Amino acid sequence: MVCGEPKDEGITIVTEFICTSCESEMVHTSAEDERYPFFVKQLKQLWVRFHI
Repeated sequence: MVCGEPKDEGITIVTEFICTSCESEMVHTSAEDERYPFFVKQLKQLWVRFHI
């Protein structure tokens, strides 16, 4: 869902897979980091898909 690369290890949230490396990067990214808005956008898409 985040990097788009096929990987085996990670977590599934609702129906979307987040690999371990992306999960770790998201968890350790501060709100001031330039990547933060991207992660928020990706997670927002998950929320929107789940609530439609």
